[in-house]
Amino acid sequence: MGRQLTVGKYLGLKKIANEHGLLTITAMDHRGSLKRALNPSNPNAVTYDQMVAMKRKLASYLAPHSSALLVDPIYAAAQLIADDTIPRHCGILVALEKSGYTGAPTARLTTILDNWSVEKIKRMGANAVKVLLYYNPDAGDVARKQEELVQFVAEECRKYDIPFLLEPIAYPLDPDVDPKGPEFAKIKPDLVIRSAEILTGMGIDILKAEYPTNPQYASEKEQFERCKELDQASKVPWTLLSAGVDYDTFYRQVVIASEAGASGFLAGRAIWQEVPKLPPEDQDRFLATTSVLRLKNITNVANAYGRPWFKHPSFADPICPVQEGWYATY
Repeated sequence: MGRQLTVGKYLGLKKIANEHGLLTITAMDHRGSLKRALNPSNPNAVTYDQMVAMKRKLASYLAPHSSALLVDPIYAAAQLIADDTIPRHCGILVALEKSGYTGAPTARLTTILDNWSVEKIKRMGANAVKVLLYYNPDAGDVARKQEELVQFVAEECRKYDIPFLLEPIAYPLDPDVDPKGPEFAKIKPDLVIRSAEILTGMGIDILKAEYPTNPQYASEKEQFERCKELDQASKVPWTLLSAGVDYDTFYRQVVIASEAGASGFLAGRAIWQEVPKLPPEDQDRFLATTSVLRLKNITNVANAYGRPWFKHPSFADPICPVQEGWYATY
């Protein structure tokens, strides 16, 4: 018998997906990277108000064309609700983790943002929880600690009946290996696929997956084969993250991943990365034209080729049957 979702998780996933069952989500939970984009020479000089204003601007143009927004609690989650920037049809997915990581670059640990929790995300009315997890399955005790964090968050999401989206990010254990270079490109597919196999068995609901190859070092045939391996390894529906690549690269990745079984995407900088670098008078024009067109284009690809989340092979029926008196034990 396949998996079945509780009513809260089922409703949450429906709210962050579009009418076709695809997750076409715009990501704007960026913190440090957005500060660096706004002020490359002095990111720490970027103010709270500047961050909120940029996120409000991004959301005002992109939320109407997104099935959901991925936002952070510091600059966007409550702020965009309070000023009615997020339209009624658009779901809300909120990050739980602190930006960046603790530990060495070869031993990265994810931590939950201070004074933030799954309970608060549920209480504010958001539809799902997201955690970015730096993860290398060969990292020994560090990997085990990261897995313990996943299991803790999964239990909290079960307790509060809210979907849990996990975003594992692979990294090299050798400090001399460039994560974007050819040496890491050889081992990245294995890391991404093994991570999916391990972590999707820990109570998560959606895998927010890295593209399993570096397109610079892999043919499209190999890229598709690796995406199929990722699809087979994942015990839950998976979506593709953009990971800061340019739009043209991400478009091809969405095509290939969708044909291999992905259930949509969470795209951030591939859609809007030029905006913070533009003069204020040009930002609105770029968002209204180029960014919106990009989002519509990759949404059309996902709709045409992707697999609705509720049709993932792990499900018998996506939702548990409801019996008389269910509320008494809920």
